[in-house]
Amino acid sequence: MVEGRDTGTVVFPQAQAKFFLTATEEERARRRVAELPAGASYEKTLAEIQERDRRDASRDVAPMRPAEDAVLVDSSTQTIEQVVENLAGVVEARART
Repeated sequence: MVEGRDTGTVVFPQAQAKFFLTATEEERARRRVAELPAGASYEKTLAEIQERDRRDASRDVAPMRPAEDAVLVDSSTQTIEQVVENLAGVVEARART
């Protein structure tokens, strides 16, 4: 398994299973602040995420976007275990065809 913002579109465009994982900016900021040392600013972290997304989506080379054949997975309300289970289910289903 490989992950990255342009993995499915640039690095491995022929991969048999591609996923584009996302979550709301607010949820991603909440998760990031939980990983940072105590006292990290939610507002600053949210602004940094928004700026990174804007920059990555608008770059000329390999802009951040889902591959046309990627499965979009919004993990905003899912646990890590639920996300993994869903991804594994897609891979297993594709392996049977």
